[in-house]
Amino acid sequence: MQQHFSLADCDVMGFDLDHTLCRYHLPQSARLIYDSFAQYLVTEKGYDKDLLTLAPDSLDFCCKGLVLDIEEGNFLKLAEDGTVLRASHGTKSMTSEEILETYGRREWKHFNTVSGMVSRSAKYYLYDNYFDLPGALLCARVVDSLDQHDGQKKYDFWKDMVAAIQHNYKISAFKEDCGTYFPEVKNHPDKYLQRCPESVKKWLKQLKSAGKILLLITSSHSDYCRLLCEHILGNDFEEYFDIVITNALKPGFFSHTPNQRPFRTLENDEEQEALLSLDKPGWYSQGNAIQLYELLKKMTGKLDPKVVYFGDSMHSDIFPARHYSNWETVFILEELLGDKVTVPAETESEPLEKKGKYEGDQPKAPYFVSKQWGSFFVDRLPGLENAEEALVRTWSCKCISTYSTIAIPSLEAIADLPLDYRFTRFSSNSSATAGYYPSPPRALLPNEESVTMK
Repeated sequence: MQQHFSLADCDVMGFDLDHTLCRYHLPQSARLIYDSFAQYLVTEKGYDKDLLTLAPDSLDFCCKGLVLDIEEGNFLKLAEDGTVLRASHGTKSMTSEEILETYGRREWKHFNTVSGMVSRSAKYYLYDNYFDLPGALLCARVVDSLDQHDGQKKYDFWKDMVAAIQHNYKISAFKEDCGTYFPEVKNHPDKYLQRCPESVKKWLKQLKSAGKILLLITSSHSDYCRLLCEHILGNDFEEYFDIVITNALKPGFFSHTPNQRPFRTLENDEEQEALLSLDKPGWYSQGNAIQLYELLKKMTGKLDPKVVYFGDSMHSDIFPARHYSNWETVFILEELLGDKVTVPAETESEPLEKKGKYEGDQPKAPYFVSKQWGSFFVDRLPGLENAEEALVRTWSCKCISTYSTIAIPSLEAIADLPLDYRFTRFSSNSSATAGYYPSPPRALLPNEESVTMK
């Protein structure tokens, strides 16, 4: 595999929508998602009303890469070899001693299945994107509440949580004004959605002018997709893309065969009959990467067109696009914004003061380093006595370098680069920091502390 990656070498650019092309105001959207799930649990399932109130700093609990051990009610942060680095029971952090007593210094019992990452499981749930993440805090508070009232040892709340997610995000919810989530975003889009920067809109047009085929592939339904795109790109948003695929049901879009997941046409946002093949560009629903690739061959006139896909979810976007379709993958990782390399004090003193005032009134965005969980990228092994203990990479961090071509904080970070800019790939050498653009997370830099790679 060559050492560098350039967008100029790609024939096709595919984009996820939520948290990739469409960035959200995270503190506001996290609160809305939390509320929409909590409302359902309290009103429909009879859970404690206290779940509806939220302390301002409680969203600090939300950290990407956590795994919920459903039956135990424990949240885990895993090292790349599956060792438990930190854990909490409900919202309450477990001590090093409790972690070692419960999990030992060995890989977590479900790690073999979780490391494949292909499937969700009845035993655990991986939190890897901002639509899911506020649910982690809610589940943790549910565990606290059940412990307080029932002193349970095995937990049975998960089916209710799944029902809450389905109620708020189901396909018909937008149209029916059902649940809390969609009605609120419809009524106050500016509160939750960031408009697409001009630099990114210009970049998308440049990609098309350079002869690239542009795809939008989102698991959001067509009506919500239209609301988002009109708001962030404008009413002419369809002109940016050759093919729009909504309700793509990723990761199944990449892993399923044409028989399992055919494409469907849409009329007034209603899905029509299944298509036997995909013959021309347009707007489609559901579908699969195999038939899409056949169309891309026709459109490019190439036997092996090169596709790059931009997305923010390891589970739904990056892993399946790389594993099943062998596409290049660009991971959108907002955590890079919260883990910046520090610049000399005098250059940032004034903005920091302003920022301080602003942050006093605002809850922190979930990508800032969590006080409870620490860095998304590295951590210490619990319970080691010696002061020289090594930092180890988290399992999330290992996945990034294994399945992403490069990782960037946002599309804006690369929009002004020349099309033939050469990025260093993750797979180009054994460095822990190759592949992060524009700069690696501070936690991974050797001058901070030595990061040992096992």
